[in-house]
Amino acid sequence: MPKAAQKTTAKPAAKKAEPSEFKSFVPYKPKRGEEYMNEKQRDHFRAILLNWKANLMQEVDRTVTHMKDEAANFPDPADRATQEEEFSLELRTRDRERKLIKKIDGTIERIDQDDYGFCDACGVEIGIKRLEARPTATLCIDCKTLAEIKEKQEMG
Repeated sequence: MPKAAQKTTAKPAAKKAEPSEFKSFVPYKPKRGEEYMNEKQRDHFRAILLNWKANLMQEVDRTVTHMKDEAANFPDPADRATQEEEFSLELRTRDRERKLIKKIDGTIERIDQDDYGFCDACGVEIGIKRLEARPTATLCIDCKTLAEIKEKQEMG
């Protein structure tokens, strides 16, 4: 059982490094009078999204390799349960990332169609800094705030 605990504690350190890889880009500095979502800006966000997607895909590959290498039929039920729980958590995380990859692909498609960076609800510019913080954003901060307030009211 200590063996499984050691593996579990080693994993979070690797996962903490992933978001910093995503954030390791040079923020875009718009020039004065520069048109919003010009080719240079779209290229900047396309690069961010492709890098993010590549990191997620590497994580998928690591999971597959890990599950193949670590799959064992432990005689002790507690060890077996620990391993199954670990695999279950990994698979849930990968499922969420699979959905995120689909969202990233959709966002890249929006960039290609020149429809990126504008709010789906009101049509205003979402803003460079917001998009760098959340490249898949489809709502400006005001519309997102209103949507969250509505959601809270409906949920009770």
